[in-house]
Amino acid sequence: MRKIQSLLAMFLIASVIVSACGIGGPTAVVRVGWNNGPDTLNPGMALLLESFSIFSMIYDTIYEQTPDGAFRLSLAESVDVSDDNKVWTFKIRDGMTFHDGEALTADDVAFSFNYYIDHGDDFVFLPSYTAYFESVTAAPGNEVVITLTEAIPNMESQLYSLYVLPKHIWEAVEDPTEMDIPLSQLVGSGPFKITEYIPNQLIRLESVQTHHFYRPHVGAVEFHIYSNVSSMIQALQNRELDVIANVPLSAVSALNDQAGIRVVAGPPFAPNVSDIILNQIAPEDCPVEEGGLCTGHPALRDRNVRLAMAHAIDKQRLIDEVLYGLADPGLTLIPKGLSPFYNSSIKDFDHDVEKANQILEDAGYLDTDSNGIREMPDGGRELSFRLEWPDSIAYAETEAELLRNMWSQIGIDVKMRATNSEEVTERCCPAFDYDILLWEWGSDPDPNFLLSVMLSSEVSTGLNETGYSNPTYDRLFERQATEMDDETRLGIIWQMQDLVHRDVVYIIPFYQRAVQAYRTDTFRGWLTEEKNLDLDAVSSLAIIEPIRQ
Repeated sequence: MRKIQSLLAMFLIASVIVSACGIGGPTAVVRVGWNNGPDTLNPGMALLLESFSIFSMIYDTIYEQTPDGAFRLSLAESVDVSDDNKVWTFKIRDGMTFHDGEALTADDVAFSFNYYIDHGDDFVFLPSYTAYFESVTAAPGNEVVITLTEAIPNMESQLYSLYVLPKHIWEAVEDPTEMDIPLSQLVGSGPFKITEYIPNQLIRLESVQTHHFYRPHVGAVEFHIYSNVSSMIQALQNRELDVIANVPLSAVSALNDQAGIRVVAGPPFAPNVSDIILNQIAPEDCPVEEGGLCTGHPALRDRNVRLAMAHAIDKQRLIDEVLYGLADPGLTLIPKGLSPFYNSSIKDFDHDVEKANQILEDAGYLDTDSNGIREMPDGGRELSFRLEWPDSIAYAETEAELLRNMWSQIGIDVKMRATNSEEVTERCCPAFDYDILLWEWGSDPDPNFLLSVMLSSEVSTGLNETGYSNPTYDRLFERQATEMDDETRLGIIWQMQDLVHRDVVYIIPFYQRAVQAYRTDTFRGWLTEEKNLDLDAVSSLAIIEPIRQ
């Protein structure tokens, strides 16, 4: 979902800002190419990764994550935790201000967290990070006191995901669920402030030289959004862009041969999961009151069908032909990059077309009219599924073509269709107006959130996108969420992954690596040798320096 800032603060604080600094400070503008824009700039309503990328640059949080995966305090200068781990008291840094000059205090922090709690039924993701917050109050001495209902093992990860909003602006907002909010409402305290937003075209952020950690060497960052990836590649070649966040793999060879451009690949900062989402919602679980249509093909509710589809997929071929080898075979919704939470002991379903066909035969799915497509056991509806994906995923069409060919070998037909992200979101959940979706998740540092998307209680909220419902899984989730012993919690999380893998809740084809490209003749200092790659995040954008021509 999100990419979050990371950098060694002491390096930034100690750095001397010389390059491109006039009397008024840095003036250079770095231009970033994206192939998809935010769905909204309302933090409470955002779904897409691009939205959270912008939030991480304009808002501050209590904690942030360093390149080695550790957490450090950001807005807070100190923390005191009670012996029972249920009361956390944070001293907020004095002298903090929002971009409009108003002071940022403990009142704003408490307001923001309570705002997410109060809109738990309205907002998309952020309320989930407050699930165990009993109360959040501002105390004398610019302190914030968070009292939990139960001690939790991942408090730092939860707080690192909660943006601090200005109380003096948001308390007057009439509709907190409005998707199109004015720039005057987008006031944060981060190292960049937003000054221009043209949906699906341009986002301009200007640097803030008074931030407590970051001292950007650029005057502004512009995110240019391209619906045509060829135009984006050409813009980089013509020096109209300085960096591309997601390089189409078909363009890697051509860019590698171009002077002044370097292509880099590596694990993304927020480990990425590419998933095949199978609509398995039971009719009795359809959330009709929340807009559920539940038009999915009934065959997908049968584990035998999902299992056969899994056996029919050649994951290595997908990796080689779709991603040019720049990925690892997928296994569970918890990505390999989240080790040790990733359950490496699970044996995946082997690629075996003969076994897949036998599973369907034994379950009564026959091709009685010999047209190459099996029918339901009652002899009625054919196994013909809708296969859809957001057109912002550059590789998805190639992936879909290969999946169609693989599944055709076991008598399953698919009708392919690409559409925009907004429509996919609307059709997904809680509408469940689809059969199969190709999509992606970006992960948090802690697996709690990704584990939560398979909870029965999240079917009606739209967070559960498959309709999967298993009381055993639900109970295991509640146990891991409050288990304070690391080894015990890890064992529960591994057990949960094993359970949903056996149930074939998702098919995870691969975990792809980030592939990005930047010009070597416009800016220097890109973080390309770190553990994770994230050139369009604040970690690089706050330290790169313009190259004088």
